Amino acid sequence: MLNRQQAPDFKQVSTINFIHPDKKTLTNGVPVFTIYSGEQDLVRIEFIFDNVNWDLEKPLQAIAVSALLNSGTIKLTSKQIAEQIDFYGAFFQTEYAQDQSSVTLYTLNKHLASVLPIVKDVLSNSQIPQEELDIYIQNQKQKLQVNLKKNDILARKEFAHALFGNTAYGVDIQAKHYDALKRDDLVAYFKAAYAPNNCTIVVSGKFEDDSFELLNEEFGKNWEKSTSVKNSFSFSPTPQQFVYKEKPEALQSAIRMGKIAVNRKHKDFPGLQILNTLLGGYFGSRLMNNIREDKGYTYGIGSGISSLQNAGYLYIATEVGADVCAAALVEIYKEIDLLKNELVGEEELNLVRNYMLGSMLGSLENVFSHADKFKNIYFAGLDYDYYSNYIQKVKTITAEEIKDLAHKYLAVDDFTEVVVGKK
Repeated sequence: MLNRQQAPDFKQVSTINFIHPDKKTLTNGVPVFTIYSGEQDLVRIEFIFDNVNWDLEKPLQAIAVSALLNSGTIKLTSKQIAEQIDFYGAFFQTEYAQDQSSVTLYTLNKHLASVLPIVKDVLSNSQIPQEELDIYIQNQKQKLQVNLKKNDILARKEFAHALFGNTAYGVDIQAKHYDALKRDDLVAYFKAAYAPNNCTIVVSGKFEDDSFELLNEEFGKNWEKSTSVKNSFSFSPTPQQFVYKEKPEALQSAIRMGKIAVNRKHKDFPGLQILNTLLGGYFGSRLMNNIREDKGYTYGIGSGISSLQNAGYLYIATEVGADVCAAALVEIYKEIDLLKNELVGEEELNLVRNYMLGSMLGSLENVFSHADKFKNIYFAGLDYDYYSNYIQKVKTITAEEIKDLAHKYLAVDDFTEVVVGKK
């Protein structure tokens, strides 16, 4: 009989299999990567465009165009676009990120012939009507006004600006930037960015040869190319800097700290992910055990690493009671010092290994997840060796290597510390 008082043995994940994409090319040169799964008729098609033509004087162009892309074409209003997509039970969304903007379609395979022309119309003929732009400006200014009263959002904004300055990664967005939005500028940006020579298509789900022909018929022909310049930035670590935004009435203080680090392209990145997990990357991390479980200063604290195309950075973020903010900062730096000066115990390291391998395996729950993993490496200029190296590093990293990485990447003399509230 099963002894329910005895916990099952831990077993480390031995192998993790990734579905590799098939690559085809539309007649106009657009690459199409397909992660195939024939179990269901659902398909996801992502049209991914690099953000281009960065202009400090017009920092909201890419964000605004992404938000207003489906606000109307020559043929269709925003309402008609939504109604026609909804009629076929499909889902259509636009999304802006710091390096790329995307247009994503979810649909049943059998409706591709009906919904692809709608998407093509949006990507070719978006008009960004003035009345829609006016509503967008009004709504976003109100949203910004509300967000700037939230300590955690303000801390995140100040932190990004302190690290990356006046670039697309860190520009200090203000109400005046929304007021400066002009329809003609947005239409010009749309034509520059949403073009076949700036597009990568990633398809996941049931996508047969006849589906590819439908895609090629719509997007491989009669799609006007553009001339644009891909965004590119360079950054260097800055000396320690402190940003304090005092709010005398605050009951909680938001803390965000960290520094510029490496991105996914760097050989140290997998090891840095392990170090981050130990510090604050999961619920059993050192920061959670100390700041939440032991001291009770917060409901949650965490650390993370962000990999962008032109940079990477690590951060620690939390909200604590205003009366314990100073004490929480002391404890955070204490945990950093411990990682730099003491070797991690084997039991703790094995727990983190099991967690990270299990998380990787669990993140591959469906075909869409496999497509997301592919995008991570493709847009970083990497191949699937990255994941093999990552898994091997998780399995074999030593306590000495972690200590060395802590000295290299947790040098607090380079940290930016942001506190919003009371210190």
